[in-house]
Amino acid sequence: MSEGTVSLPWIVIRQDDNGNRYRVGRYATRAEAQKIADSLDDRGHDQLYWVECIGQNGDGARN
Repeated sequence: MSEGTVSLPWIVIRQDDNGNRYRVGRYATRAEAQKIADSLDDRGHDQLYWVECIGQNGDGARN
């Protein structure tokens, strides 16, 4: 990582009741991403929210 570059490896994913998935946002820490996912999940809608870490090759690992 070069100087001045911010790493945002944690993403929040949303899945709606039709099975469509969307990236909600990218975050620097797992705790930050989980806080966002939890706050969205607390709204009580049918959508699912979870946190994934994007690896060096761009693959996500669900957490």
